[in-house]
Amino acid sequence: MAGTASVAGEVFVDALPYFDQGYDAAGVREAAAALVEEETRRYRPTKNYLSYLPTPDFSAFEVMNPSDIQGVDALKDERVTAFIDLFASQTEIMRNEFERLAARQPMDLLSMKRYELPAPTSGQKNDITAWQECVNNSMAQLEHQAVRIENLEIMSQYGTNAWKFYNDNLACMIEMAQKELHKFRKQIQDLNWQRKNDQLAAGAKLRELESNWVSLVSKNYEIERAIVQLENEVAQLRQQQGDENKENIRQDF
Repeated sequence: MAGTASVAGEVFVDALPYFDQGYDAAGVREAAAALVEEETRRYRPTKNYLSYLPTPDFSAFEVMNPSDIQGVDALKDERVTAFIDLFASQTEIMRNEFERLAARQPMDLLSMKRYELPAPTSGQKNDITAWQECVNNSMAQLEHQAVRIENLEIMSQYGTNAWKFYNDNLACMIEMAQKELHKFRKQIQDLNWQRKNDQLAAGAKLRELESNWVSLVSKNYEIERAIVQLENEVAQLRQQQGDENKENIRQDF
């Protein structure tokens, strides 16, 4: 149903699925499956079957700037811009993580040593410096817990608005994605309608040409029959004329 062109990845399709009939006939599906199976069995991919494509630009995924995205009105909102900038600032962390995964290195475990309060060892029980370090560590831990409590209080006071801000950003991103999805679906629908109209028009033209061809073939057949009949009549007349000439000659002698 389709012919492979000289350019890799380009295929000229000569089927008209919106116009052709007989796909549901008995044995058609099995015959198509057999053709696909045969093609799959004979196909041998090349070493680099994507060589005709341009080299991908992976750097496009490393930095995200609002100016890189065109045609999105929501990006004029400072909140969305701030969110995208925040996401772009994590690129270096993501790159390091991907490099770790590529090197098959284990993830670093969370160190809990900074939260421990070890007492001086048995050999340092009388060491004032060791005890001073323990006291300093305890004061640092106490200050750390105080800061955590303060952060929790701040989150309790402002966390709701921050969460609403985050939800607004998500809603904005969902709206952008839905608009893009709707646009692509409309393009697909328009393309399918255009294909259907083109195929129906081409099918009607093919049917008209086929009808003209059948008519011309029939006329040619009738003409050939008439020619053969005339040739037979001419041959009979010539034979009859020849017989009459012979009879006349015989009577003359």
